[in-house]
Amino acid sequence: MTRRLVRLLVGLALYGFTMAMMVESSLGLDPWDVFHEGLTKQVPLTFGQVVIVTGALVMLLWIPLRQRPGIGTVANIVVIGLAADLGLAVLPSPDGLVPRTALLAGGVVGNALAGALYIGADLGPGPRDGLWLGLVRRTGLSIRRWRTILELTVLSIGFVLGGTVGVGTVLYALSIGPLVQLFLGLVPPREPGRPTSEELADAHRVG
Repeated sequence: MTRRLVRLLVGLALYGFTMAMMVESSLGLDPWDVFHEGLTKQVPLTFGQVVIVTGALVMLLWIPLRQRPGIGTVANIVVIGLAADLGLAVLPSPDGLVPRTALLAGGVVGNALAGALYIGADLGPGPRDGLWLGLVRRTGLSIRRWRTILELTVLSIGFVLGGTVGVGTVLYALSIGPLVQLFLGLVPPREPGRPTSEELADAHRVG
């Protein structure tokens, strides 16, 4: 349990920091972060604070879905937002295309590693993942369909609010699933009864 908890916290902290890397690249964000960034332009909150508030509000939607949070769910809400604000405070804002591209690429790859760490810890899904998991269980529709619906919705709203959509958005969508599966294959063997790496990666796949 202790090892899984450490893995969870390291994964969440890295996840938030790599989110900041993608924000600083200014080349495009994943759908939820387009939404988060768009909100920062409408409310007097930092990026990380918006991530925390949004996560808490999304978890309220779990109630009618009868979705149960875990330790990882609560930690997800707090740690990722704090780590994102820390990253934005210490990371430079490069001007050239080459350093911005490097920051984006590092952010996407690091985000996948972070996702593999916290998903593999199996201590509860994040609030956003828990939302589409709950919808899948309640409606019988596929993971792919609900995740696509939700992410297209937040992407559209975030874009209207001023969030950054660009090549990074496309790169993230195409690469995050395969990268998470790759990193899940490199982690220590699963405990008996826990999902396989393929099952966990498929749950994290975009679109």
